[in-house]
Amino acid sequence: MQLYNTLSAEERTALIENSGKQRLTLSFYAYAHILDPQQFRDSLFMAWNPLEVLGRIYVATEGINAQLSLPADNFYTFKDHLDTIPFLKDIRLNVAVEQDDLSFLKLTIKVRNKVVADGLDDASFDVTNKGIHLGAKDFNQMLEDPNTIVVDFRNHYESEIGHFRGAITPDVETFRESLPIIENQLADYKEDKNLLMYCTGGIRCEKASAFFKHKGFKNVYQLEGGIIEYTRQVKAENLESKFIGKNFVFDARLGERITDDIVAQCHQCGKPCDNHTNCANEACHLLFIQCDDCKEAMHNTCSNECLEIIQLPEEEQKALRRGVNKGNMIFRKGKSDKLQFKKSGELGDIALATAPKAKRSRIRKTLIGKGEHYFPKAQVGQFTIEQGELKVGDRIIISGPTTGEQQLTVDVLRVNGQEGNIAKTGDKVTFNLPFRIRLSDKLYKIIE
Repeated sequence: MQLYNTLSAEERTALIENSGKQRLTLSFYAYAHILDPQQFRDSLFMAWNPLEVLGRIYVATEGINAQLSLPADNFYTFKDHLDTIPFLKDIRLNVAVEQDDLSFLKLTIKVRNKVVADGLDDASFDVTNKGIHLGAKDFNQMLEDPNTIVVDFRNHYESEIGHFRGAITPDVETFRESLPIIENQLADYKEDKNLLMYCTGGIRCEKASAFFKHKGFKNVYQLEGGIIEYTRQVKAENLESKFIGKNFVFDARLGERITDDIVAQCHQCGKPCDNHTNCANEACHLLFIQCDDCKEAMHNTCSNECLEIIQLPEEEQKALRRGVNKGNMIFRKGKSDKLQFKKSGELGDIALATAPKAKRSRIRKTLIGKGEHYFPKAQVGQFTIEQGELKVGDRIIISGPTTGEQQLTVDVLRVNGQEGNIAKTGDKVTFNLPFRIRLSDKLYKIIE
């Protein structure tokens, strides 16, 4: 029986785009004692795969941590299944602030030692002795108390694009790093200060609050449901948002806007910007903040070195990557001397700019082909037409994880190496492009 994902990201993207179904992105977590995590994992896959659930889920003997998406039509069937599991019955589901049908492209359920890598010895303290949960209104009120210290238990690349005003934002790359740093920094305030903590969805604070109570902190509080639930309550109750900027999320969106404040800068030019990107060089994949102008000029790369590499033939790029360790020394989160405007640690609360209002209009499109090659010197992209046809004058969309979503009109077309006006299924087509394409890119025709 199939217990793993079999479709590529490209195939899944095409299915989602052609289905016409709206998808919901959501998350949840639960600490519980699971005797057989592997069996539990397999049962989830068998139940969720037919519901077209996609996402990243971690299962351990201590519980489950899930970020996923599914067709909106299947939401209640999915919820009914969760209710059949005793420790997941009536669990709160954190629905994303901003929705994207392509937030996840495969279903991955992994068995781990822990659902969050916290580095703690759970046997050394009572993990159930947690801090007091606060809703958005009470959290806002406690923020106004001069005896309150608010701490962001996320990583530096998360807090840089958005955080609560006045929060301590540790300069760390992992959750486990933040625990001893915060303990030492606040050692003198265990008795007389309110320790107020928050994270994305609440799971990191569940363990952190118990750890800090064990370490002698008397007044420990945590934001219920994290930033995601806080934002929902702020909107539902018409409260002031004390969180400014974007909330970083661990899916293809890389962030959802909470307020119109832009509090970060493009790491390359310093322009106000809070859009994360991954370097297009497959041997780098550095996560950093990049504005649209730098994205176009640098072709989604973090440095001139990476820009030069992506213009090499694919075989030469593979040769350069061969044998290179692909661990944390390469896939760093915004830690590079090449990024002149990187900020972490102490962050300001003053907005550098206001985000433009997003224009939401659903474009009707149909998938007709895929990317094959890019010729950087000539600035020409090559595609294979897999279905339908493409004509001079057609409006198209080129879409991919690195390319983003680019719209343009085909002015000149070459079909199988010759000038032509129309390409059909099986044809190789080329036309001028001001940006680099990749093998994962899809070619869509906009339907008028």
